[in-house]
Amino acid sequence: MPRILLIDDDEHLAAPLTTYFARFGCTLESAVRPSEGLAKLRAGQYDAAILDVMLPEMDGFALCREIRKESDIPIVMLTARGEVMDRVVGLELGADDYVPKPFEPRELVARVQTILRRQRSTPVAANGNGNNGTQLRVFDGLSIDLDRRQVLRHGERVELTGTEFELLALLAAEPGKVFSRDDILNRLRGHEAELYTRAVDIVVSRLRKKLEPLDCIKTLRNAGYALAVARSEPA
Repeated sequence: MPRILLIDDDEHLAAPLTTYFARFGCTLESAVRPSEGLAKLRAGQYDAAILDVMLPEMDGFALCREIRKESDIPIVMLTARGEVMDRVVGLELGADDYVPKPFEPRELVARVQTILRRQRSTPVAANGNGNNGTQLRVFDGLSIDLDRRQVLRHGERVELTGTEFELLALLAAEPGKVFSRDDILNRLRGHEAELYTRAVDIVVSRLRKKLEPLDCIKTLRNAGYALAVARSEPA
């Protein structure tokens, strides 16, 4: 049963959401202060976190930044409806998705379920490199282990968020193929694509920075993105 942590200072929100999430096979726990939420995340094993933007002690953006220092747990941000910059900033800091307030509980559950499904299933090319049954993609300076969801850059582990890993795995499934923004949106999210065009650019930017000094994700003007790095045989 997936275990989700909600960090929101609205004490009246947690109880009905806990009941609603339970209907879909998810355990929802809650914290009303960021310090309490961070302590719970450090002490327990959670599958995803839901953060409100407006919080005491620190706002949701600062909290997202703190969590990303320690964990790649999927994060959904709760933002004010119409606040596009809230969505952009959250994605830039490493959030995986956002839900504008006020929201329908079913929408929030659906977003969390989508993220959890992406965590469990990674795009795989039928003729990719393998190593004793392990789904391994090996390139010059870059190794992607789909089973362990682990990425190595020149032998050093790179910590990626779930969305960053899924994007890299998608590009690595068909190296050299140009994926348009819509292709990426449809494969990784599958809903509200028109709202996420900027999000693709943000996630690509985050991924590129983490893979430096490798320069393996190429932008093709008005076309999209491709993984442009030579394959290597797995060791």
